[in-house]
Amino acid sequence: MNTRHLTLADVIFGLTNMQSQPQPNPAVTGVVINSRESKPGALFVALPGERVDGHNFVADAFAAGAVGAIVHRPVRADCITINRAAPRLPQRWNKPVCIQVEDTLIGLQNLAAHWRRQFSPQVIGITGSVGKTSTKELTALLLSGRYRTLKNEGNLNNEIGLPLTLLQLTAEHQQVVLEMGMYNLGEIETLCQIAAPDVGVVTNIGPSHLERLGSIERIAAAKQELVAALPPTGTAILNIDDPLVMAMQQHTPARIFTYGLSPTADLWADQIQSEGLEGIRFVLHFQGDTAHVKVPLLGRHSVHTALRAAAVGLVQGIAWADVPAGLQNHQSQLRLVAIPGPNGSIILDDTYNAGPASTIAALNLLQELNAPRKIAVLGYMAELGPFEAEGHRKVGCRAAVTANWLITVGPRAALVAQEAVACGLTPEAALAMDSTGAILDYLQKIPAPGDTILIKGSRSMAMETIVQGLSAGPGGEATG
Repeated sequence: MNTRHLTLADVIFGLTNMQSQPQPNPAVTGVVINSRESKPGALFVALPGERVDGHNFVADAFAAGAVGAIVHRPVRADCITINRAAPRLPQRWNKPVCIQVEDTLIGLQNLAAHWRRQFSPQVIGITGSVGKTSTKELTALLLSGRYRTLKNEGNLNNEIGLPLTLLQLTAEHQQVVLEMGMYNLGEIETLCQIAAPDVGVVTNIGPSHLERLGSIERIAAAKQELVAALPPTGTAILNIDDPLVMAMQQHTPARIFTYGLSPTADLWADQIQSEGLEGIRFVLHFQGDTAHVKVPLLGRHSVHTALRAAAVGLVQGIAWADVPAGLQNHQSQLRLVAIPGPNGSIILDDTYNAGPASTIAALNLLQELNAPRKIAVLGYMAELGPFEAEGHRKVGCRAAVTANWLITVGPRAALVAQEAVACGLTPEAALAMDSTGAILDYLQKIPAPGDTILIKGSRSMAMETIVQGLSAGPGGEATG
């Protein structure tokens, strides 16, 4: 079997178009952008930054064992410098190599695009306003039951993280599942130029990044770049329940596969039942066949996550009979997790990020649970632009219905508490607090056994610190 891995000669050719067979030609054990993550055999990419310039740490990367670095200016490090203007390559390396390009970020992207095209895996791109990461995780889990599958880890879904993922590609990989994030128009198009996806999945369109893009229509146009980049032999997997997503079918040369809650979709679900922290049940329908499925995902909204993963599986050759078992894998509970809280309570940790749609979905899950009291701890939702006030009000009004107790974090989230009171929650049960410390002190005291505490907010709010504080046992060690 061809088990070819990235080597230093591959890197040089991908960046300079110069071929050589240097001796030795070490395998690249990993591509890193932080010199502290360097190890023997690593390739270090010296990215510039406002606070930290990677060029100042090339020598540190070499000291840790890196065999090469991508740079765009001279560095203070003992290395062999190579660029397109070099008359020839040395035949023998006796020190690390500095490969000089015009821009290190573009160099990283070009190298990833070159390396991706050395192989022929099926590449699945996933974008949308909500649900990208959970869809990526469940899709990769389902595909890995049959195929050797690569995915981007965590939230490595941008112009840096996606290339780093593709540079892990080997000839053994049959499927690559890539979450694609963006902040502005043109960014997903760039990711597609690097990754060359065969399948594109769009989850939904919502007001995330409205502050940057200015309108829902521009957000849809940015997400649409994925399906527009697909080849005629590819497949666009679209959410039939979202009109803005379905409008994208006019802008792709690929065939269309739809999913959702409508019987008109190619793959659809009904009879959805939440079983609280035990997961959800539903009936899956495809080409006249049905399957009863239970998945360990929290909240009724998670049926769309399961549908997306199942759609990719079917498009990629997973047998219909094998799809339910793949979805029911107990590794598939993804971002929202339940952990022990103070005084016998339960914490729903959904602190990865937040927007109005995902926060309302989490509040709906809170409502579904059989708990003596339901407490929502909600932070500010960022990047909503002109939708900011309306988005926070919608969440506040939903919290009034789904929670017995609401605590907001920070002055910009106080509108959530105000609107919850306007929608019927008593003023005593809707508290707006400014400091994490005050919230921790308060929440250590009020929960009783069985109470459920939902904690959610934008990344900038660092809501995970509240989870860590609440789940800490004696001496500050986390119990969850």
